[in-house]
Amino acid sequence: MEFGFIITIFLIGFIGSFISGMVGIGGSIIKYPMLLYIPSLLGFAAFSAHEVSGISAIQVFFATIGGIYAYRKGGYLNKQLILYMGVAVLIGSFIGGYGSTLLSENLINVVYAVLATIATIMMFLPKKNVEDVPLDQVTFNKVIAASSAFVVGVAAGIVGAAGAFILMPIMLVVLRIPTKMAIASSLAITFISSIGSTAGKIITDQIVWEPAVIMIIASLIAAPLGANIGKNMKTKSLQMILALLILASTVKIWMDIIR
Repeated sequence: MEFGFIITIFLIGFIGSFISGMVGIGGSIIKYPMLLYIPSLLGFAAFSAHEVSGISAIQVFFATIGGIYAYRKGGYLNKQLILYMGVAVLIGSFIGGYGSTLLSENLINVVYAVLATIATIMMFLPKKNVEDVPLDQVTFNKVIAASSAFVVGVAAGIVGAAGAFILMPIMLVVLRIPTKMAIASSLAITFISSIGSTAGKIITDQIVWEPAVIMIIASLIAAPLGANIGKNMKTKSLQMILALLILASTVKIWMDIIR
């Protein structure tokens, strides 16, 4: 690999993982379009949508480990929420990851765009009184949590995105989980989800290993840094950053699908 190509992949992984640790997502909502478009724009070999989804899947696995480590103290990790949504999304993501070979590249991009659009709408809905509940008194509807996580897991497994970009809005808007608990728990749920989607991608030989290893190294460095900064930020700022990231990515992917 060319040195410039290595640096490009590392920076994509670093930027995406830093933001993912900060706002509680695996980072594919950012890295998917960056991997799909930036290397080719700079004159390097272009990745296919299948290759991008494979690299994203395994990178998310390691990025979330770093984020979880940073949030391990302070009561931010809701074990029940992680268990119900994590198991459901694991099953769903494995089904989606394995079945993605049956879909065309254009259809993979459409699935990604639809998920991102739903997430964008949900992020801009009002979230009243969510932050007033003490972390040790947070409750949620377990049936809705598990069923929604399963559906998201199937769809997200297709694009190798682990589903955090749609699970976060569900936790904030539907389940009414406080923002920083949602961020920490989302990283843990996304880690579980990434096991299924990564296994599906490995089994079907969709991972390009050299750039994937570069992304993994960048993730392990950047995700804990982002998480530590996120813990000290205002919740409104974190919500707005996440909403704008999802919106920007949604607009970009739809523009390329329509063209």
